[in-house]
Amino acid sequence: MEWSEVLADPSLRDLPYKIELDHGGRILMTPASNRHARLQSRVFRLLAHALSEGETLTECSVATPAGVRVPDVAWASPAFVARHIDATPFPAAPELCVEVVSPSNRTAEMAEKVALYLAAGADEVWLVSDGGTISIHGRDGPRATTALPINLPARLL
Repeated sequence: MEWSEVLADPSLRDLPYKIELDHGGRILMTPASNRHARLQSRVFRLLAHALSEGETLTECSVATPAGVRVPDVAWASPAFVARHIDATPFPAAPELCVEVVSPSNRTAEMAEKVALYLAAGADEVWLVSDGGTISIHGRDGPRATTALPINLPARLL
């Protein structure tokens, strides 16, 4: 299945799940809780406030080496926006991709998403735990702090 087919399929429009595609075109669905939505919202507000240049996005589609993935939140620079904002899915990852980890997510699955976003061009990937702590990953591996001009709280909740 192609991403354009997912977007056009009326049976997939109102599902309470985040939909992604794997490298074989199979649909992946992840249920989200209200806690997940709350954390996603807090990350969005944090980025939108701290990084007024560029775009803060929720659930944008990104072409990766293993299919289309959809970060919960992303931040794209003005240069990225100028190059890719009308593309669906984005042909490259925005500079920052953020995943809020759900109880249904496996550790290996999240490690794969980090690697895929970085391989697609992201500079950083943040994983937000169910408790609201943020782990930061760059091309050089885990980081103690973000390279972005943001003062991160110890916890989002």
